[in-house]
Amino acid sequence: MCTSSIPENWAGGRSYTQTQQSGHTMHLTRTSGEPKLKNMVAFSPPTDNFDNAMNFPDPPARLFGSPLRHSNQAFLQKPAGDDVHAPISRQVVFVLLEHFSMMAFTGALDAIVTANLLSRDPLYRFRTLALDAASVRSDLGIQVSADGLLADLDPHGLDMLIVCGGYRSRLQPPRAVLDKLREAARQPLILGSLWNGSYLLAQAGLLDGYACTVHPESRAGLEESHPRVQIQSQPYVIDRNRISCAGANSALGMMLAVIRHHHGDDVVQGIEDILACDRGKDDLRSTAMPALAHSPALPAPLRLVLELMENNIEEPLCIEDLARHAEISARQLDRLFKRHIHASPARYYLELRITRARRLLLQTCDPITSIAVACGFTGAPHFSRCYREFFGQSPSQARRNRQHP
Repeated sequence: MCTSSIPENWAGGRSYTQTQQSGHTMHLTRTSGEPKLKNMVAFSPPTDNFDNAMNFPDPPARLFGSPLRHSNQAFLQKPAGDDVHAPISRQVVFVLLEHFSMMAFTGALDAIVTANLLSRDPLYRFRTLALDAASVRSDLGIQVSADGLLADLDPHGLDMLIVCGGYRSRLQPPRAVLDKLREAARQPLILGSLWNGSYLLAQAGLLDGYACTVHPESRAGLEESHPRVQIQSQPYVIDRNRISCAGANSALGMMLAVIRHHHGDDVVQGIEDILACDRGKDDLRSTAMPALAHSPALPAPLRLVLELMENNIEEPLCIEDLARHAEISARQLDRLFKRHIHASPARYYLELRITRARRLLLQTCDPITSIAVACGFTGAPHFSRCYREFFGQSPSQARRNRQHP
């Protein structure tokens, strides 16, 4: 019987024996003869009244305290009267050179588009510009329609201009292109480059005294013709208001660093959670793993408990069972969670279940009652109240808004 460290509306306990642990899958089965829970998962404060939850007015929103807040950013409702605090929407222009690297361009673009997905208001607005045609051929031979010509650009109000080069891009642009880049540089904006776009900025005299990087194929020529440019052998370089990356793989990292400067770690963590879902741990040495249970940075007992939680959503385990399977005390488990997850075990378990429920709610047509049960809630009223507290709207409202944004 589980008694301590459990909210008052948790009426009993359920003991489980481990039946399978292979790879990343672990499930527990209930030992015969053990008592069942009367209220399956009631992690909410004991004063909650679920009887009239469907008609209860919107309570103050709960805040996600664990790293799961990154995955849920895009679905949190804006508080009333918060319009005056809307983030600045920065204006970004990508100048596409002929045979520009499609992978570098899309890597940089993916970062800012995903950042917008995590915000109620767009953090960035972007345009593509060509030098002399309505469309530009990428290094893959794909024609990309540009939104306009660089010659027609009015740089006033622009926040970032990035020159997108490629392995076969021509690096001797007309004087008019260099003049337009100099005109833009007189504004308080960030000038950047992908692949060998640094070459054009250097020819315009806009990298003198700055550090930058460039694709190795273009490095010798840049060093010889522009000795005042401090070329570094790094994947990407940020020096004051100049940013540059050497190739396709580093474009995403460069833009994430810029976004972190603009909007902080939470937005970047949210982007990484979305874009890094198919990377292995060796690819993410310095970033948070999307699945916390697989993060080598966490203590082994904590990883085990996180994995147990992830694999026991519909019938959650009590805290003492989790601690027992990790061979630590409930008090030690609580300390581990607060130190590494910044939430208590019960609170994280609730956030994990409400996140799972949100995904099922918006990605399937399953009835709300079925989703509530599948995610370990006592019923639709309990689930509705918890959902409203976290996301500021009822499950049915969230589903309608997703269908008709």
